[in-house]
Amino acid sequence: MNLLRHETLRSFVFGLFLMYLAFINVLVAQEHPSLILTKIGVEEIRGHLGNAPVFDATLSEAKKEIDKEIAIGIKVPLPKDFSGGYTHERHKRNFLVMQKAGVLFQILKEEKYAIYIRDMLFAYEEMYLDLPVHPQERSYARGKIFWQCLNDSNWLVYVSQAYDCIYEWLEPEERLKLEENLFRPFADFISRGNPQFYNRVHNHSTWGNAAVGMIALAMNDDELLERALNGLKEDNLAIGAKDDDGGFIKVEGQKTGFLANLDEPFSPDGYYTEGPYYQRYAMYPFLIFAQALHNVKPELKIFERKDSVLLRSVNTLLNLTDADGEFFPLNDGQKGMSYHARELVTAVDIAYHFGGNNPQLLSIAEKQDRVVLDDTGMSVALAIRDGKAQPFQKKSVKFNDGPKGKQGGVGVLRYGEEELTLVFKYGAQGLSHGHYDKLSFSLYEKGEEVIQDYGLARFVNIEQKGGGNYLKENASWAKQTIAHNTVTQNETSHFKGSYEIGSKNHSELLFFDASDNKVQLVSAKETNAYPNTEMHRTMAMIKDKSLEKPYVLDIIRLSSNKKNKYDLPFYFMGQLMETNFEYEMPQVLTTLGDDNGYQHLWVEGKGAPIMENTKLSWLHSKKFYTITTITELSDELFFTRLGANDPDFNLRRDAALMLRRKDTQNTLFVTVIEPHGHYSPVSEFAVGANSNVAKVAVLYNDADYTAVVIDLHNGNSNLLIVSNQETSTLKGHVLNVGDKAYKWEGPYYFNQIN
Repeated sequence: MNLLRHETLRSFVFGLFLMYLAFINVLVAQEHPSLILTKIGVEEIRGHLGNAPVFDATLSEAKKEIDKEIAIGIKVPLPKDFSGGYTHERHKRNFLVMQKAGVLFQILKEEKYAIYIRDMLFAYEEMYLDLPVHPQERSYARGKIFWQCLNDSNWLVYVSQAYDCIYEWLEPEERLKLEENLFRPFADFISRGNPQFYNRVHNHSTWGNAAVGMIALAMNDDELLERALNGLKEDNLAIGAKDDDGGFIKVEGQKTGFLANLDEPFSPDGYYTEGPYYQRYAMYPFLIFAQALHNVKPELKIFERKDSVLLRSVNTLLNLTDADGEFFPLNDGQKGMSYHARELVTAVDIAYHFGGNNPQLLSIAEKQDRVVLDDTGMSVALAIRDGKAQPFQKKSVKFNDGPKGKQGGVGVLRYGEEELTLVFKYGAQGLSHGHYDKLSFSLYEKGEEVIQDYGLARFVNIEQKGGGNYLKENASWAKQTIAHNTVTQNETSHFKGSYEIGSKNHSELLFFDASDNKVQLVSAKETNAYPNTEMHRTMAMIKDKSLEKPYVLDIIRLSSNKKNKYDLPFYFMGQLMETNFEYEMPQVLTTLGDDNGYQHLWVEGKGAPIMENTKLSWLHSKKFYTITTITELSDELFFTRLGANDPDFNLRRDAALMLRRKDTQNTLFVTVIEPHGHYSPVSEFAVGANSNVAKVAVLYNDADYTAVVIDLHNGNSNLLIVSNQETSTLKGHVLNVGDKAYKWEGPYYFNQIN
């Protein structure tokens, strides 16, 4: 009997040993590196070294950087800080450094880089299983190494690449220890341990899905890969649960996983509903995981999914920048973020390599002046060396919003070489990073803000300001309607500032036409921001041949079932020059209102129109600008200054001119925004300092048509008639204005009269 038990035990142990060998064989069956770098690719890279200037320079800089880090030594502190704090920044630095060290090991064959990665990974392995959740309690999904699972996912996306690079150099028992004590528990924690973070449609989940997917590919773990691609099958999350920003974590019928995050937030045009700032942030996990899937699982054809939307989205994102390459701050967006960011270096290189070698992308890569140290970066570097770069053409364009492109969108009107750029927003809510700013706009001249969008209220990764996180003023000011260049009704934000309502609605594009350089137009309606009120805004960029610069005509029609108070601000940038109205400045400042963003606005001046056209001129970046707006004598005019009820000085002290029209049911706001002239502090000459606009008048306005004429001081006139209902390009129209009949086809009529 004992002999039988002994034989049974021997058979069991031997079976375990065979299973272990099979497990090891599976591990080594997949060639490494295989995620971003490949063995064939590495050999080709080595063959071009010394003959690809941009790549060589990037490699040299990376070597200097990592050699310096190796000399400093490995530091894996116990996590305790918010963004910007020492432990946060050190762990962030660690994952960036490990990824670069892995690349250097593969390309240069210097073992010190592999040793450095191995030793740092084992420092993390030693601490990870015993780590509690992060001590900072602010996040709806606290991480272990960082204060939120989002940053933990950043870590795993980058570290997976480093692990892949040293995989075959490591001993089998080392790999087993790392995978059992670090990587699998890590992947389980950010997914099964935090389904509220992992199992949703949001840039957070994109990072989480990509993190689990990248380590799954490195470990050849099909179960983890399935979890990455399609999410958790069971999450026990309540329908309607929300995150810290008020966005839904789970909605009825929601799909999950990386593929859902690829399909849902992107429109067919490649527009990402959260806005360009977060599209930039999400592009790295989207594209780097897609590249890994392309290399390891080519049968998925990931770059072809949704008509190659990932590759198309790079071109879309580049088109959502100003003349300096900075992203338009739609929704939550930090000003100054640009296509020079590391995520866009990766995006441009991948889009060029896998997207048909568009030579226009090379001119962006030239401006970035660095490449990714892999096959894609070498492709770009060799093409630049061979003189294949062509200028990236940014033209007037519209991008539809929503997974099927049917939830409004964003229109960008450009004149010439971005001499004037108008950004008009009429899209969906934008998930939890969206603002309540339907039919809002911003205006740029050669990269300089003329009429600004505030962006977000946050000092990213600056510890002194709320731990580098979103400030309370992001909700109390930056998201509110009054913070934007659009109409606020009765001092209440669109959709009552409610995400539940806003997320169910979007504006509707009526028409977009940029076919004629003399006049480019975009027109949209919003019918849900305020119950029983319709907002219709048409914006036109007009170039009169007698003027040096184009100007913008802005027409807003408001129709309601009751009388309301309408506020329309213009957040102009610069120093006031003159007005044609009188105003009083209070001895003691008071706020414009008590809530919905109004509590943050000081009233610095209050006046009233004295004529039909009210004018305000200002100077900014040595250039002059004038607003000419049609006003009623009963209107109120306010000079406002941001900063009230802001004891920590979290908000910029921005200025605005605000028009208020009270006790009005249906009304029309018509405004011309005109760049003109310039000033030299060296010669002390002011050229063209005065407005060219003599008069703006409404010739006709009813439910069907609105006709506006702009008379210039030089005798020229520009007439625009907009069809407010019928917008088909084939529809014929006839309108009698005074003793003259106008006939045309399409949604508008335009004529320049000399």
